[in-house]
Amino acid sequence: MTPLILYVPGLRPKPEADPHREALFRCLVQGIRRIDAAAADEIVTADHCFDIVSWTYDFYGKHRAIAIDAAAIDAVIAQEGATPADVAEASSWKRRLMRWLYTLGDRLPLLMPYVASERMSLHLRDLRRYVRNDDGIAEHTRQLFKMLLQAAAESHRPILVIAHSMGSVIAYDSLWQMSHNRDDGLHVDLLLTMGSPLGQSYIQKRIKGHTKTGTQRYPTNIRRWVNLSAVGDLTAIDPKLRNDFNEMVVAELIEDLQDVEVLNHFRLDGKLNVHSEYGYLVNEQTARIVTEWWRMQR
Repeated sequence: MTPLILYVPGLRPKPEADPHREALFRCLVQGIRRIDAAAADEIVTADHCFDIVSWTYDFYGKHRAIAIDAAAIDAVIAQEGATPADVAEASSWKRRLMRWLYTLGDRLPLLMPYVASERMSLHLRDLRRYVRNDDGIAEHTRQLFKMLLQAAAESHRPILVIAHSMGSVIAYDSLWQMSHNRDDGLHVDLLLTMGSPLGQSYIQKRIKGHTKTGTQRYPTNIRRWVNLSAVGDLTAIDPKLRNDFNEMVVAELIEDLQDVEVLNHFRLDGKLNVHSEYGYLVNEQTARIVTEWWRMQR
């Protein structure tokens, strides 16, 4: 059976499903091609091996025009890695200060309105909408993910879930529900999270299973978990998840949980965006993880 790479995007409107999938796939394949051309060729020619959970239109009621990002996507694909200027900007004192302020706001929520940027405030607004499940939108979003997972499982396809930003919360919540609310034997061979907010206290107090104890607290259908966080990513303000979810490893619910730091060099209109999904997907570390998984399945 052809392995399935299933991608779950984060918050904010995304392009229509087909051009979005194509752009994401281009980034992923180009990263893989740099380290293993044969694997890249296999993935490109494999039948329906890459799919996305297109949930954001239902959440926002609109798409983002792919033309807005087209030149920047081409540029991040063409650039082989982060430049010294990219690294310096990603690790600047301003970003370190913002990380400290956001971490403080996460621990003391009353402070967050005073330290959050406009972009972060919009992120928090959308996050609260998901957490409250307004008009059933969160459950609807999770159902979209579950249907694709279930279809792959019924076909006995090995599954790699790549979840970016808020997509990692959607994937985590869905996998918890599927492992505790039904016994269908489904499992994800590898969960690859990128720029995840799962290290935040606010999120951990609201994800599925947070009121449970012991093994009931966690999903039981993930074989391995790798978490990528880019230098300077202010969504992944706590970039290390193993210390928060290590009980899964200790209880042998999961074989391993690994945190990996990466450099994201995506720029839109000249402005560095280290949280970009396109930059994460074209990254060499992402490529190595996906290529190793693909080779093991084939």
